[in-house]
Amino acid sequence: MSPRAAWRLEDLGFKNVYEYANGLADWAASGLPTEGTLAKVPTIGEVSRKDVPVAGLQERLEEVKARVETDGWNTAIVVNDEKVVLGRLYKSQLDSDPEATVESIMKPGPSTFRPNVSAPEMTEFMKQHDLDTAPVTTSEGVLIGVVLKEDLDKALEEVRDSHHHDHG
Repeated sequence: MSPRAAWRLEDLGFKNVYEYANGLADWAASGLPTEGTLAKVPTIGEVSRKDVPVAGLQERLEEVKARVETDGWNTAIVVNDEKVVLGRLYKSQLDSDPEATVESIMKPGPSTFRPNVSAPEMTEFMKQHDLDTAPVTTSEGVLIGVVLKEDLDKALEEVRDSHHHDHG
């Protein structure tokens, strides 16, 4: 990322950008298989939902809210033309002034996560920080999708199940 881009992200309020190194200890601590290959460890990039609603800074809230509800979500990710994440609208913001612009009410600089973070690590982080959802972006901050805690739980459940069948 260019220094200019980095400064721009800082201007926008991005303080925490998480990049995890996948750790075997975390994996084992999640009660998942440690023998053989770890190729089956799902990452949050694989598990993330790509259909999360996005919003532009100048959009009016009521347009965004209509789209979010139609799609069955209760959050929207605010992006620029390059799909770089600038902020986020949660349910409480979506329910505020319908005439407001997205920019005026969004929560700027949400924590974002890299797609190579392992599902067990993300599950642990979400538990500790009481998160249900988290945006997944490239290292340049471009939106990939949103990871849902329930999807992570399901993915890890499937890994455990397939592990039991392999050695049953």
